[in-house]
Amino acid sequence: MRSHEVDYQIIGESIQIVEVGLDPNETVVAEAGTMLYMETGVGFDTKMGDGSDPKQGVLGKLLSAGSRLLTGESVFMTHFTNQGNGKAHVAFAAPYPGTVIPIDLQKCKQQEIIVQRDGFLCAALGTKISITFNKKLGSGLFGGEGFILQKLQGDGMAFVHAGGTVIERELNDETLRVDTSCIVAFEPQIQYDIEKAGSLKSMVFGGEGIFLATLKGTGKVWLQSMPIRKLIQAIAPAGANRKKEGGSLLGEFLES
Repeated sequence: MRSHEVDYQIIGESIQIVEVGLDPNETVVAEAGTMLYMETGVGFDTKMGDGSDPKQGVLGKLLSAGSRLLTGESVFMTHFTNQGNGKAHVAFAAPYPGTVIPIDLQKCKQQEIIVQRDGFLCAALGTKISITFNKKLGSGLFGGEGFILQKLQGDGMAFVHAGGTVIERELNDETLRVDTSCIVAFEPQIQYDIEKAGSLKSMVFGGEGIFLATLKGTGKVWLQSMPIRKLIQAIAPAGANRKKEGGSLLGEFLES
């Protein structure tokens, strides 16, 4: 199935959304709960599956839904269709602050990309959204992304969410070593593995973790500066300190 040719614009800077323009009868598929607003004429339907294979039977849809459960995503996906006569828009927001990456799958090698399991935001109808398994034991256990990753296949636009600033790199038979949680997506011909972060002293006291991810080959990779794990770690100490300060102030008030 050929993907629908949707228009789009990215709105915002540090906390971005994507607004998709739909011609009559065009559809965009999104993760459940990501819709921010939609204009008159846009209708939506919650379905089991991405709709990339109209002939897919009930068993196929159930298998697809089961695979989505493995990634921690909802079994259902929401299909937004322009049911009016003129152009209409629908916008999607990511679950935490960051950047929306528009990716034209037709320009990617093999017309597919591998994405971190919670990175998919929305895509033109016709995009196949499935899972792929990390075949290397070490990468699955210590690579930050786990054994299960998402695969996006098609010839249309897909939109991926990343935390913080996005860095797009084109590797030319090179190896890039990266913080294990900072990988957003990469083309399928890129080899993904992990390695120890230097000497024992560097691993324990270097602050870069015990392992680093390695991306090797020729193709595109997308990295994020502030993955959700780091954001939570940065916020948690501040919240704990505020709680201690609040408790101390309350104690002084009760004693006075």
